[in-house]
Amino acid sequence: MRTARLTACHLALMVAAAAPLAAVDLTGHVEATVKGRPAPGQAGLAVVYFEPDRPVPPAKAGGLQMVTQRKEFSPRVLVAPKGATVEFPNRDPILHNAFSVSEPQPFDLGLFGQGEVGRVTFETPGVVRVFCNVHHDMVGYVLVLDTPFYTRPDGRGGFRLRGLPPGPGTLTVWHEQAEPWSRRLEIPRDGAMPPIAVDLALSKPRIPPHLDKFGRSYLQRRRDRYRGH
Repeated sequence: MRTARLTACHLALMVAAAAPLAAVDLTGHVEATVKGRPAPGQAGLAVVYFEPDRPVPPAKAGGLQMVTQRKEFSPRVLVAPKGATVEFPNRDPILHNAFSVSEPQPFDLGLFGQGEVGRVTFETPGVVRVFCNVHHDMVGYVLVLDTPFYTRPDGRGGFRLRGLPPGPGTLTVWHEQAEPWSRRLEIPRDGAMPPIAVDLALSKPRIPPHLDKFGRSYLQRRRDRYRGH
């Protein structure tokens, strides 16, 4: 009789251990400010992502593009899972030269005209700032993530991350004009998680100071061209 009870107990423990842990949704709100004042619409430009301590492979993604159009990169901020290939089509009737000197993934697509497409595969997580060697004001960002748990806030700053695995991890909110906000979290097993409030102070310029791909000043290069150098 005792053996039967022990066997039943062992079976119950094995079933409990084998049962999948319930996924948890995390909600919150991002408040973006400039010099202490609300910055309407800016919260929707942030990216919110969660990195569990126990890694979960990012989902494969295809068809990712950062288009050069009207002398802008569109979208200005692109989230790319680690290992994804991003296309850079030129839809302008002029030449562009997308490049980056960011440590996670430096690249140089060279000059390409209307209808031509450059491609880059991003293997290292991190922020890759993208510029054009022809046009100083063109700025874009590829945020390479090694997690499938990411989202963008809505127009009012609200967000929801779905299906997070229970356990410890780091929540990060990234915005091109703010220092990254991060917090250690313990995702509970019972599915009860209070909303997260995030305050982002926007202080960085929309067009960050940068040089061309040769390390030269765009302004000085233009002056030299006018002087015939």
